[in-house]
Amino acid sequence: MAAKKKTAAKKAAPAAAPARGPKAGSKAPAFAMPVVGGGDVSLAKLKGKTVVLYFYPKDDTPGCTKQACGFNDMLMQFKKLDAEIVGVSRDAMKSHDKFAVKYGLKFHLASDEDGKTSTAYDTWVEKSMYGRKYMGMERSTYLIDKTGTIRNVWRPVSVTGHVEEVLEAVKAL
Repeated sequence: MAAKKKTAAKKAAPAAAPARGPKAGSKAPAFAMPVVGGGDVSLAKLKGKTVVLYFYPKDDTPGCTKQACGFNDMLMQFKKLDAEIVGVSRDAMKSHDKFAVKYGLKFHLASDEDGKTSTAYDTWVEKSMYGRKYMGMERSTYLIDKTGTIRNVWRPVSVTGHVEEVLEAVKAL
């Protein structure tokens, strides 16, 4: 009889929510966005390089600043591994320009104002704060190898220790 109770309990347990967005092992969705300094960045232009594509909510906020400065501080280590960093938010280029200048950011800071890239990676999600629901960017990182295949996905991201974790994953490729 105890065995039947265990089986019933297993059936009653809710299923885990499916992971969002593209998965490790799948082809990375194409993207093209304007970047600080003029021009644009795209997956096609970065072909043959490892790409760290990270999505963040808003320029010049505490967590986003800590994350951006972390990638910037370790940029040379990523470059030695032939890896490009692309930071993406839906902020306007004017905001990105100020953010990049204020903190001396030297990697690709891309504006996804039209939402095409955040939609393709399913990072524009419903959030909730103090009972209020709204749409916003989920802090997420995708590691894309030189062939355009997603090798690692971090969702949602905790800023502390994240840059180091991503660097270790790049080293392991």
